[in-house]
Amino acid sequence: MRLFAIRDYRFLFGAQVIALFGTGLTTVALGLLAYDLAGPDAGMVLGTALTIKMVMYVVIAPLAAAYVDRLPRRTFLVFLDVVRGAVVLALPLVTEVWHIYVLIGLLQSASAAFTPTFQAVIPDIVTDESAYTRALSASQVASTMESLLSPVLAAVALAFMSFDRLFLGTSAGFLLSAVLVLATRVPDARPSTHTKAWAKATAGIRTFLGTPRLRGIMALNLVVAAAGSIVVVNTVNYVRDELGGSQSNVAWMLAASGTGTLLAALALPRVLDRIAARTVMMTGAGVLVGATTAAVTLVATDLATWTGTAVIWSVIGIGMALIITPTGKVLRASVTRSAIPEAFAAQFSLSHLAWLVTYPVAGWLGTNAGFVLTWSVLATLAAAGAITAHLLWPRHDTGGTTTTTTLTTPAGHTSSGDRSTLSKAA
Repeated sequence: MRLFAIRDYRFLFGAQVIALFGTGLTTVALGLLAYDLAGPDAGMVLGTALTIKMVMYVVIAPLAAAYVDRLPRRTFLVFLDVVRGAVVLALPLVTEVWHIYVLIGLLQSASAAFTPTFQAVIPDIVTDESAYTRALSASQVASTMESLLSPVLAAVALAFMSFDRLFLGTSAGFLLSAVLVLATRVPDARPSTHTKAWAKATAGIRTFLGTPRLRGIMALNLVVAAAGSIVVVNTVNYVRDELGGSQSNVAWMLAASGTGTLLAALALPRVLDRIAARTVMMTGAGVLVGATTAAVTLVATDLATWTGTAVIWSVIGIGMALIITPTGKVLRASVTRSAIPEAFAAQFSLSHLAWLVTYPVAGWLGTNAGFVLTWSVLATLAAAGAITAHLLWPRHDTGGTTTTTTLTTPAGHTSSGDRSTLSKAA
């Protein structure tokens, strides 16, 4: 089945791409806004804002998964897009740092409900196994294209306008995303097998805790967050203060990381057809440990250069893609079809729990103790996550099975594994 022959997927994919580019512009503009308001303390401000974001994701995503089957999903997604567009439109008007924190809290509350709902819609629209695999890859390519092109677009735009105008593009992106979702036939969620809200909210997390390969993914989330925080939080101060760069240089350095992610994402669909998901993801963990160690060496030896930094940022992008891209397949192979929304919501929440640990380290410690100590701590966290993942995820478990045996859930209930649940994820 040709993936883009599916009308509803085309519309949803278009909505995702547009919203992602809006989010990318917000990320660049938010960092520059923090620098404009706080100067040398921009890392701390950005770290705090992103920590608020992670708190919203960790708390709200499971709650959204618990109640989403009671709501019409298309209307819910459109409403959340409109909320995000309105909040972003207010960001250029802030005059105090605390204004950023309030608006980020509102913005990310909507995003925390939107993303797991959106992710859970895809397998209901793309039912063919091969097409769904391509849909996962297309989604990752879209994310990486955003990582690459949003900073580039921002760099070009900043040559002609002030950074606060970037927020206007973000708001327009969210509203256009809402229009595309509105034009899509989004099926409502299947009723959950859990009747109580708390059971629904925690079902996915209990599945993670009870499944060895998913416990390994929890550890890999820490590896991604530790390396990614260096790029997301520290780039603006590192480029502006250490390398003496401009606003546009910040955007170009972020694009270097996106380039690495894009190259890896383009190659991974064929790789995952031949190599087990576990092998690919563990390789990604090793790449990120090596890249964070190289970053520490770069600043500790006082040899920071534009070329060296760009190479390390690109390698970090590659390592992140190697871990993130196969995750959806592993999740889908680990739960029944009716539990897919809960699993995606749990991964969304648990992965951002890792960022909740690393963002404050990058922002607060980076501002007060410098890059050498901060990046050393993050490199240590990345190494700890990689080692833990190797121990938790058995080598013989490649990431999925092709059997039709009965699947046992952590709560002790059993259900026959359907094609989508027990399909091969490697």
